Amino acid sequence: MSGEIYSYLFPKLLSKGAKDIYLSNIMMKKNRPAQKLSVLCEQSKRKEIEKIIYRETTTLGIRRKKVERSCLKRKFYDFNSTFGKVKIKAAYYEGELLKIAPEYEECRKIAEKEAKPLKDIMELIKSEAAAELF
Repeated sequence: MSGEIYSYLFPKLLSKGAKDIYLSNIMMKKNRPAQKLSVLCEQSKRKEIEKIIYRETTTLGIRRKKVERSCLKRKFYDFNSTFGKVKIKAAYYEGELLKIAPEYEECRKIAEKEAKPLKDIMELIKSEAAAELF
């Protein structure tokens, strides 16, 4: 299948409830290279997601399996950074703060406005927030 299809397919799947989508390079029978499409979704969205995959791709079959997930508790904070207010996502495990990250979209806008690399903006804001939260 042409790789161009994926750029059309991914947003469509996400808009219909896919939680995550990824591709893996695999070898098929007779040593043929291929890409495996993996889509994570709630059971209630499975039928609709499968319909999209069958209609929009060249696949003839779908393998399904149930997966379990654990995740850290998350909280969002408004943080006053050097560049103004930015949302910070904080992740906790059993009440202990383990990780923080500034919100991507807000940092992207700052990077464009300031004409600075996005990675630099994100690192600076994360550093400032860490000094306050940890």
